[in-house]
Amino acid sequence: MNIGGATTNLHPGCGNRIGLGAGGYACGMASSPTAPASMSADEARVRLALREEADVAEFLDVLDETTETLDRGGVEYLFMGGIASSCLGRERWTHDIDLFTRPEEASRALASLAGAGFEIEETFPDWLFKAWKGNQMVDVIFRTAGDITVDRTMLERAPTVPFMGRSVRTVPPEDLVVIKAIVASEHAPRHWHDALAILVTTDLDWTYLMHRARHGIRRVLSLLLYAQSSDIAVPSAIVRELFARAEGTVDEKPAVAS
Repeated sequence: MNIGGATTNLHPGCGNRIGLGAGGYACGMASSPTAPASMSADEARVRLALREEADVAEFLDVLDETTETLDRGGVEYLFMGGIASSCLGRERWTHDIDLFTRPEEASRALASLAGAGFEIEETFPDWLFKAWKGNQMVDVIFRTAGDITVDRTMLERAPTVPFMGRSVRTVPPEDLVVIKAIVASEHAPRHWHDALAILVTTDLDWTYLMHRARHGIRRVLSLLLYAQSSDIAVPSAIVRELFARAEGTVDEKPAVAS
């Protein structure tokens, strides 16, 4: 397959995602008529260069040690950030390992990592702790913009997906769309495009997404309208319902417990 002049192949680590030759991969379905614009040859070269500069071996070693440590300690957590974006939507390589855990589990997660030899820091006590092993950073996130936290429904719906030869459990795609729509900003536009890629590549539960959108209805509504303007399939009934909720003309009837 050819994307903007760059030869691609299926990447074995992310299921049906599209690879960019040796080491780089673009997780997305470029063959779909609703997919985001194709990657240019220049962008493909830049992405590949960035991937080659990353210490992938260290990243994977720390990823494995992190999951083994938290699993052994009985800490409930999900992956978000670049790992989740890559597996659920499109490639967005990151040097960080981003975990999402319940607020009451965050200190225990940090203590477990410290016990495994990680350096730790309670960076922002209201939403973020950090841990390091060598040059590799691990973010322990327990609250995002929109006051979103991990709850039982999120844990029950979390998918387990392949990532670079191992299995990881990620934030549900619907929750990830909502989170990224809310946190997208001028200095971090990647989140907006991550969310659009998930809309393209994932079979979403629209009722659940609409329920979760209560954390930032207008931001999610603007994302879905933008998606429709880009010929990405979004049910018009969902847009109309969210607009009515945003304007206060209809009350939400939760489809699931939160």
